[in-house]
Amino acid sequence: MNVQLRLFVSQWPVYVPVVAAVVLALSWGQSLSAGLVVLVGCALTGAVLAAVHHAEVIAHRVGEPFGSLVLALAVTVIEVALIVTLMADGGDKSSTLARDTVFAAVMITCNGIVGMCLLVGALRRRVATFNPEGTGAAFGAVATLAGLSLVLPTFTTSTPGPRFSPPQLVFAALAAPIVYGLFVSTQTVRHRDYFLPVTAEGEVIDTDDHAEPPSARAALGSLGLLFVALVAVVGLAKVVSPTIESAVSAAGLPASVVGVVIALMVLLPESIAALRAARGDRVQTSLNLALGSAMASIGLTIPAVAVASIWLDGPLVLGLSATHMVLLALTVVVGTLTVIPGRATPLQGGVHLSLLGAYLVLAVSP
Repeated sequence: MNVQLRLFVSQWPVYVPVVAAVVLALSWGQSLSAGLVVLVGCALTGAVLAAVHHAEVIAHRVGEPFGSLVLALAVTVIEVALIVTLMADGGDKSSTLARDTVFAAVMITCNGIVGMCLLVGALRRRVATFNPEGTGAAFGAVATLAGLSLVLPTFTTSTPGPRFSPPQLVFAALAAPIVYGLFVSTQTVRHRDYFLPVTAEGEVIDTDDHAEPPSARAALGSLGLLFVALVAVVGLAKVVSPTIESAVSAAGLPASVVGVVIALMVLLPESIAALRAARGDRVQTSLNLALGSAMASIGLTIPAVAVASIWLDGPLVLGLSATHMVLLALTVVVGTLTVIPGRATPLQGGVHLSLLGAYLVLAVSP
């Protein structure tokens, strides 16, 4: 009996996504009671953990840096669907949802995930070592996309308010995926070695010295279950979003807090996977996950909301406020100084986390 129980428990990554999908189907469109909120929360947590597990299986099969793209791209695609769905349901009040969620994703990844991973890696080995060429290229692409998509709308004059005019929005919608596509090509084809983990001496690790890679059948199974788990994560996040919006409104908090909460929930799988990589002395992999997620969030969200704005009611506000632009500028400057040496101490991790803390405080109390 104990053997059967252990076997059943060991198969939790297979069962949990299915259970989460069933909970999603049963709770969709329902008014959530306190008990149902707890059930949805448990299902959401389980789906997040299952998504991380299956993403790591796929990453082990395909190797780096392709593995880092799997979770980042998959989560972001469904995150975009969630943003567009919420914007379609929200009308004028959701005009800033895309901006708030994308900026929250940038701050969480570039300061929160990067800061935690550098801190964990540095505490384990005194100094966290990574490849400055690859990390610098990724960070530069993130800074460019954030500037073009979130800063420029505040200063344009063709349209009143922090908004793009239609031609400007078309340019931003084309530039974002082009820059992201160039980065993916650089990461996976032309300069793949820039994004591989490195030793403390800076030597590239091009092989995985852990367990044997899973079979192609197991990897395909994990790919399907990853998709189910991610659909459940974003679907359950949408199910609880009215409860979140009501709680935010009842607490007297700014509406932008909703975007922060959505970004935190959706990025949870990537955060856990990145921390595991950092604990396993693969800081470069964790940075690939963090910066790749930020880039994918901008590179896919902006074109999607630009197309969706054709039929969505209300304006599409993308420009950041002055406070948020200061935080973004600090993030770019500090991130650049962190990346250049290719080595980081706990100090750099703490500095990035302090920037995330400032963002969260100002999100609650602007």
